[in-house]
Amino acid sequence: MGRFGNTGDAAIAGVTVVALCTGVGLLTSGREAPAPPQPSTAEAHTGPALRQSVAPGLPRSPPDRIRIPSIGVNAPLMGLGLTRTGSLDVPPAAEKNLAGWYEAGTTPGETGTAIVAGHVDNADGPAVFYRLGALKRGSTIEVDRRDGSVARFRVDAIEVYDAKNFPDKKVYGAASRPELRVITCGGGYSRGTGYQGNVVVFAHLTGSA
Repeated sequence: MGRFGNTGDAAIAGVTVVALCTGVGLLTSGREAPAPPQPSTAEAHTGPALRQSVAPGLPRSPPDRIRIPSIGVNAPLMGLGLTRTGSLDVPPAAEKNLAGWYEAGTTPGETGTAIVAGHVDNADGPAVFYRLGALKRGSTIEVDRRDGSVARFRVDAIEVYDAKNFPDKKVYGAASRPELRVITCGGGYSRGTGYQGNVVVFAHLTGSA
């Protein structure tokens, strides 16, 4: 599979809800640690429009690291493929400061929709995207690319979706400009099934170095 089509959208959405969000977590470890922050409605697409400054797409180049300074993220990126069932694989849960990107799709900075995913927590504590829900619109995301460039993105919105109403097309659909989605678990929580949804960050490319 190359770019996301309808089949790919459905498969990846299933993984972000299931593989990232079940069977692990601070709340299942018996420690009753605070729940990860969830985005407020002020950070959603319904908020006042931000001024748009969109950079042209960069040449294809795999990413090596993602940084989100405002929430303390500085993590290596591993390539994610598909499992035997055709859904997106995920980073090892034990590697709490590791995120992944869908390497058969758009690379971050390229024109299109690039996907980065990571765990919110594991049995030992907060993981790479524990504070993703605290991110604010207008924040900066930086992605180090293997060609030596750094792709800089501006956050357009942070939203949380229930698994039953996950908007596949909105999150994974093709884009005519360079866009990035960063995804982790969120929403309600059940001890039996884990998190009930996903936090999704929408961002676009503003420049590179």
